[in-house]
Amino acid sequence: MCRYVLFPIFFLLLIMPQTLFAGFDKGTAAYKKGDYQTALKELRIAAEQGHAEAQFSLGSMYGKGSGVAKDLAEAARWVRKAAEQGFVEAQFILGAMYGNGLGVAKDEVEALHWARKAAEQGHTEAQLILGIMYEDGRGAARDKAEAVRWYRKAAEQGNAEAQLNLGSMYGKGSGVAKDEAEAVRWLSKAAGQGNAEAQVILGAMYEYGRGTAKDYVEAVRWYRKAADQGHAEAQLILGTLYGNGRGVVKDEAEAVSWVRKAAEQGNAEAQHILGIMYEDGRGVAVDKTEAIHWYIKAAKQGNAEAQLSLGAMYGKGSGVTKDLAEAASWVRKAADLGNVKAQFILGALYGNGLGVAKDETEAVNWLRKAAGHGHAEAQLILGIMYEDGRGVARDEAEAVRWYRKAAVQGNAEAQLSLGSMYGKGRGVARDEEEAVNWLAKAADQGLVEAQFILAAMYGNGLGVARDEAEAARWYKKAAELGDAEAQFKLGNMFYQGDGVPKDNMEARRWYRKAADQGHAESQQALQLLYK
Repeated sequence: MCRYVLFPIFFLLLIMPQTLFAGFDKGTAAYKKGDYQTALKELRIAAEQGHAEAQFSLGSMYGKGSGVAKDLAEAARWVRKAAEQGFVEAQFILGAMYGNGLGVAKDEVEALHWARKAAEQGHTEAQLILGIMYEDGRGAARDKAEAVRWYRKAAEQGNAEAQLNLGSMYGKGSGVAKDEAEAVRWLSKAAGQGNAEAQVILGAMYEYGRGTAKDYVEAVRWYRKAADQGHAEAQLILGTLYGNGRGVVKDEAEAVSWVRKAAEQGNAEAQHILGIMYEDGRGVAVDKTEAIHWYIKAAKQGNAEAQLSLGAMYGKGSGVTKDLAEAASWVRKAADLGNVKAQFILGALYGNGLGVAKDETEAVNWLRKAAGHGHAEAQLILGIMYEDGRGVARDEAEAVRWYRKAAVQGNAEAQLSLGSMYGKGRGVARDEEEAVNWLAKAADQGLVEAQFILAAMYGNGLGVARDEAEAARWYKKAAELGDAEAQFKLGNMFYQGDGVPKDNMEARRWYRKAADQGHAESQQALQLLYK
């Protein structure tokens, strides 16, 4: 929703009349000729006689310093006289002066009072401002329904800002029942008048199918209109759509062009994305130095993702001399801003003493922050730290708690660790069925160690009914992934005919694979087979 300082002084001066009022021909003619002294004299006579338009015009001259020393207090005095007579423009301007403390002490209650008087006479800008004040709770208790009422009055008179605000209120269901179709209707009116912010929001409504059928082509059309007006966010979005080929033919060079426009306006997210494009060579030739240039611009604006990317570049020595301390410094900046990935990486840096002095307590501190935000790998590592007593007192129950959090998110290593804890009864009551449950989840994801342990549990009937065929199946999966011990076990099963048909040739094949990896028992088994 559009926001701006209420009644900025520049705006105030612009809306003061450039021509003076009928019946004051001499003053008006003099003003037009630049003869401010004559204009001031003629208008003062009329103003002192109580003519509202003259009072307002005289206030305008004091406000601008036309033919007299600029004096906002005197301007406010004359504008008030006109406002008290019901002159609508004076009421609006007086509200502005109170809202900004110009010539009077700042007083938002009084600002609201005068804005309302003008709004009630149909003054469109006053209606818009009154809506903003009610929405924000400035000069009165916040009242979203009252805000909607005033936005609607201005919107119906064709005020584009009010149409934008009213559309936004419908889109959020703020002060009115949520109605995205109605939001689209009002946003379309504002966008059609060239309001760039409305064009961007309308583009998003089409892109995501909110209040209208999803239509990427129409989304692009509105984003482009805003982008052509120099709206940085629209330029970034348009660049992203070109990069993805949504609503337009995919064109990474065009994507770079639009992202660059936004980046050059100082949009930090665009600067970061442009850096990525240079780093990866998307739409431009790979240029790590140029990537660093844009990452730095975004990072200095506090963009955490850019800070993290910059840290990665220093860590790899890509586009810049490798410097782990500098890498850690940028990662810390991102972590301090709450970037979860950065918090995890910073924990890892402390845990391994990379770019910082090794400090497992500090490692746990940062890992806990990331884990608390749901970072599965941080949860896994934190579980390991508790299990091993690294950086914290050893606490197997706490280890199980963190393993479980990561395991529930699908982290295979955590599923393996949790299954192992259940199988051994460490930090949790021993439960071999639960162990099998978690080991199976990890094994299904292709984790070799989990496949091997699961095979052993089937082979020994631990937590499941003994099933040598199922044991052989899991040993085979681990064996095919190159696990030498699983290859040996599978060779044994073929040799003995356990869970698979007896097959010395197949036994020899698997023993050979393990033996080639230096597995001593497999080497001995091969010797026996060849005797």
